[in-house]
Amino acid sequence: MQPDRTAELVALLDRRILILDGAMGTMIQRNRLSEADFRGPDMCGLAGHAHDLKGDNDLLSLTQPDIVRAIHDAYFEAGADVVETNTFSATSIAQADYGLASRAKEINRAAATLAREAADHWTGRTPDRPRFVAGALGPTNRTSSISPDVHDPAARNVTFDGLAAAYYDAASALVEGGVDLLMVETVFDTLNAKAALFGIATLFDELGARLPLIVSGTITDASGRTLSGQTPEAFWNAVRHAEPLLVGLNCALGAALMRPYIEELSRVADTYISCYPNAGLPNPMSETGYDETPEQTSRLVADFARSGFVNLVGGCCGTTPEHVRAIAEAVAGIPPRKVPRRVALRAAA
Repeated sequence: MQPDRTAELVALLDRRILILDGAMGTMIQRNRLSEADFRGPDMCGLAGHAHDLKGDNDLLSLTQPDIVRAIHDAYFEAGADVVETNTFSATSIAQADYGLASRAKEINRAAATLAREAADHWTGRTPDRPRFVAGALGPTNRTSSISPDVHDPAARNVTFDGLAAAYYDAASALVEGGVDLLMVETVFDTLNAKAALFGIATLFDELGARLPLIVSGTITDASGRTLSGQTPEAFWNAVRHAEPLLVGLNCALGAALMRPYIEELSRVADTYISCYPNAGLPNPMSETGYDETPEQTSRLVADFARSGFVNLVGGCCGTTPEHVRAIAEAVAGIPPRKVPRRVALRAAA
């Protein structure tokens, strides 16, 4: 387990706006990998696996580690202070779709190790600018608040306990692999996130130590609510008990449509704010699936910074190292959002 770097992060967040990486999936797609590529060499033991594996991007941390490592390097080179592990769908629940639930912990551990190696390499190159690894914990492909059966509103295809156990296992492996933070991200169902936070809290209790947390929700449409119906303020109040170092929004909307919601979250949350939007709205006719150029995305994110909304910014779906570089340049020199002094004191305690 990495030492708790909360105090170091607080000092940096108070000094300047930190930069998160961009999309992992977008970069993986550039490699145009085949089914055989996803299965990897024979030593991975997947040559005869019964399920198709193409599209299981998290698996590449085991089968194509050089590709994942190169993506981390590209984002660090572009100016990222923090990269996320390649584990967005690496819980046993999500990996069950590929018949790989039993290898979820192995995937998380390998992904964390790759990101740790890259971060340490770049910290060594620039000792005055330390780099960090955030262990990504995505929302899974199940929802505990909404029925999957329109004829049975009470039906559920996952339990709170099942989610908590899956998140506990994933978080445990990420910690073993050396992450500095844990990031519960793209939260569309806050009950799922609460299960993740419960699993993480259980892990921290067992370890007798904790790492900083980021909790990032996603507003799914112009209603200004998550899929499970919460406004940004309600979302914050539902997760604030976990005392995340940062809370924020990502995905779903591009920065232009996200503005009023990140403004609302910045107004109500008494901790640091993160924001990493998509490169605009999805466009299936585009080669990358998104249309916003680095210049467009960075201009919009810089507006958030000048408005005093954010402490950590980056990109989500459709963004690339070029987007991250433009964002880093656009927010350079803009003061970070100020938070109550008591937050910094609590976080550093």
